[in-house]
Amino acid sequence: MQSKGVKQVAVMLLLGGYGMGSIAQEEGLPVVKVTANKVVQAEEEVPASLVVISGETLADAGASDIGDLARYTPGVSFQPFGQSGTALPVMRGLTSGATAFSSSVLMLIDGVPVVSGQGFDHNLLGVARVEVLRGPQSTLYGRNAETGVISLHTRQPDEGPYAELEATLGSRDLTSLRFDAAQALVPEQLYLGVSGEWRQQDGFVDNLSRAGEADDRQRKSGRLSLRWLPTQDTDVTLRYGRLDYRDGAAPWGRIENESRRVTSPDPGSNRSSGEDVSLDVRHALTTDLALRSITARREFHDRITQDTDLTPAQRFAMGRDQRLTTLSQELRLERQGDEGQSSWVLGLYGDRDDHQLQFEQRNPMGTQRSEATLEAENLALFGQWTLPLGERWRLTPGLRLEQSRVALTPRGSGQRSERWRDVTSQLALQYRLGDDDWLYARYAEGFRAGGFNAFSAQSGYPGYAPEEVASYELGIKGTAFSRRLRYGVATYWMAIEDMQVQQVLQPGNVHIANAAEARSRGIELDIDYWLGGHWTLQAGLALNRTRFREFEDLSGDHAGNRNPFAPDISGRLGVRYDSPQDWYAQANLSGMGKTYLDAANQFSRSGHTELDLAAGYRHGPWQLGLYVNNVTDRRFDAVGLLNGNVREYSPPREIGLRVGVSL
Repeated sequence: MQSKGVKQVAVMLLLGGYGMGSIAQEEGLPVVKVTANKVVQAEEEVPASLVVISGETLADAGASDIGDLARYTPGVSFQPFGQSGTALPVMRGLTSGATAFSSSVLMLIDGVPVVSGQGFDHNLLGVARVEVLRGPQSTLYGRNAETGVISLHTRQPDEGPYAELEATLGSRDLTSLRFDAAQALVPEQLYLGVSGEWRQQDGFVDNLSRAGEADDRQRKSGRLSLRWLPTQDTDVTLRYGRLDYRDGAAPWGRIENESRRVTSPDPGSNRSSGEDVSLDVRHALTTDLALRSITARREFHDRITQDTDLTPAQRFAMGRDQRLTTLSQELRLERQGDEGQSSWVLGLYGDRDDHQLQFEQRNPMGTQRSEATLEAENLALFGQWTLPLGERWRLTPGLRLEQSRVALTPRGSGQRSERWRDVTSQLALQYRLGDDDWLYARYAEGFRAGGFNAFSAQSGYPGYAPEEVASYELGIKGTAFSRRLRYGVATYWMAIEDMQVQQVLQPGNVHIANAAEARSRGIELDIDYWLGGHWTLQAGLALNRTRFREFEDLSGDHAGNRNPFAPDISGRLGVRYDSPQDWYAQANLSGMGKTYLDAANQFSRSGHTELDLAAGYRHGPWQLGLYVNNVTDRRFDAVGLLNGNVREYSPPREIGLRVGVSL
């Protein structure tokens, strides 16, 4: 009893005491189960900084792509890039360049890894929940889980049939049609799930050389899942998905042009597409021991053209026509222990990349075309064990042995290859303060894959080694006030060695090298609070300070400068009301600090906040919803992309009306 009282006092001091007047309410927040450690746990039991976002929250707010997650996850953002299908995440101050063909954050879609920025997208249709795990996770997840993991879990078809249709109309002639349905083909044995979307919207950058906007968007996608339960111990799911873009140009303009206007006879286009197929098999060997296999093939066709001087002369332009294919296989043995028992995971993982690369750049000197084949093979053995030490202590060690080979074959030149061996470890110690409250200390290592500069013929296509991170983290997480409050606080310090830094020599000419060291430290705070009645509150704050310790190039000494694209502060405050009369209203205020776009810290995107509002009403099978994103129409252009040549325009206010029906 004494420890519980001390814990509640500590939480009240942490929160400044608000909400104390309604502690006596008997209802509380539901228990949230996650699979961040590849076994099922309550969110509070995971010894790491973790945010869980429900699919309902995202749908009500009109979220339609992976970039929208940044509004609900402090400490997570995306580089300003402007091209659909490619997203470069930023977490705990680190990110990667587009030409690295690797990411500092791993994304999982139903357990299938997405390891590069190309294809790092999802329309969030049918997503039941999103788990965002912050901090290095390479022990369990391998390369490119350097600073965290974003895991999307879609709804599984089962005995409960459903069919949902939704239409959305909104700003700039937004039109969206969505459906998500499932049905048992053979009761208790075979189930089919199908979902799809068609979405188009006018752009917001006027093209003075042609009638209309330069950056129109159109997307269509479909997903299919076939689930088979041959016995009560075996669960087999076959999934297929496809996503196609038919976009105009990126929302770019000349750096000096603040108005959303360009003068370009041919501003560009995006005809990218993605396709994936996976087979997920789980077989229960005993009541607490299971064998899991996930086999997948992903292909992303990155196909864009882009005017980069954005004038009638069109002196500079670039284009990409690249096919990135990854085959992956994971086989693991999972033990799901009961309360007070150990849980562990032991697994093998392998993947193979086969990327066909083509890049074209036009300048006043002519047109330069680069073609190459980039291949990679990775094989890993990993394990993690959560061991109870008495009633209050837990110890979780983990280890991963991974071997990688990368080979580059430029057209007309010989093959270059490199091999690396990486050993990553983690060790977490937890102490139980109360029923649902834990203190933890965690040491973890992470790494991002090495590679080659596939388009740097003038320098001999140099290679670069993996980037490595060592992280030390302390945290406290749990529930309080009869489960009215769920909280998590983490502080961390990271050392980054062999840092992969990217230099843009001119538009389209990029070079990556292990030329820097850096240090990163920060604090993350997350709160879910049931205010009483039908009100809930969610809040989060992330403070990060990532600075170069060593980094010098031809433009100067950058020691002490911020890492590009990493804000020092980000946060959110959300409130939701769910009425007994089947209507709801929610507001979400999110923001981040100033973000630099280059290592010299010369170009930047200003700090900003965005207010998003949503409300809706449900009547029987019908649902009507209204959302307004960026209510105040806040501008936060990225001024100085591509070494100071380009301004990326931020999107204006968007209003949408959703009408849905459940059949």
